[in-house]
Amino acid sequence: MSQVLELSDVTVRRGGTEILSHVSWQVSRGQRWVIMGANGAGKTTLMQVCSGYMHPTSGQASILGYQVGKTDMRELRTLVGISSAAVAALLPASETVFDSVQTAAYGITGRWRERYDEVDRSRAHELISAWGLLTLANRRIGNLSEGERKRVSIARALMCDPELLILDEPAAGLDVGGREDLVARLAILAGDQASPSLVLVTHHVEEIPPNFTHALLIKSGQICAMGEVPEVISSEPMSQAFDMPLVVEYSDGRWYAQGKSPSRGRRAKD
Repeated sequence: MSQVLELSDVTVRRGGTEILSHVSWQVSRGQRWVIMGANGAGKTTLMQVCSGYMHPTSGQASILGYQVGKTDMRELRTLVGISSAAVAALLPASETVFDSVQTAAYGITGRWRERYDEVDRSRAHELISAWGLLTLANRRIGNLSEGERKRVSIARALMCDPELLILDEPAAGLDVGGREDLVARLAILAGDQASPSLVLVTHHVEEIPPNFTHALLIKSGQICAMGEVPEVISSEPMSQAFDMPLVVEYSDGRWYAQGKSPSRGRRAKD
């Protein structure tokens, strides 16, 4: 199967409001997508549908061939990895970094009576090392910095070797150093052909890692642009999506955006 995610004419209504309106979108195996849009555009709702946590009001959403609303979502727990603030908030503050990553093998948060074999322990150790957490393996989650928590969340999402990885604003709340470290690690992940298909939600073009292949812009619950990154992350589509004139530039593998300066009229003569 070439499509890991397929949305066909998906609409989500709450009360009399359409949060998503007739969204059709496909993610093929191996693609790396970035999702952008203004606050309230519908990004969070779109990700909830894509992860199977929300059912469309109408239309159809399929994840790895499983139709949302007609599938026991427990079947998808090991196939879709999710890193988000909502998931991170579920991690017990008293649990160690190692256990927080390892418990994802069972799709749970918090140790209970489950047993882990050497394969699970080795996988958790490998991910903790890859995401720069080895020296923090025995530290409690509640004592971590925001950047460290973000990396734990991503390592957890990768624990089951998913086929689709959804990263919902992974750089939110990070300082410049933490952001740059995370972007560099995500670029390595995106450049690895063995990595799962990726969907990354961000508010800032500066947070788009190298090696991402496609982009989607959403505005007022509707897709306003999608395609390869250089076509979509450009001045005109971004200006339309954010309802303001923007200048978007690309340099040294990274994207930058700023608002256009208002034109100044000629100074009146005395």
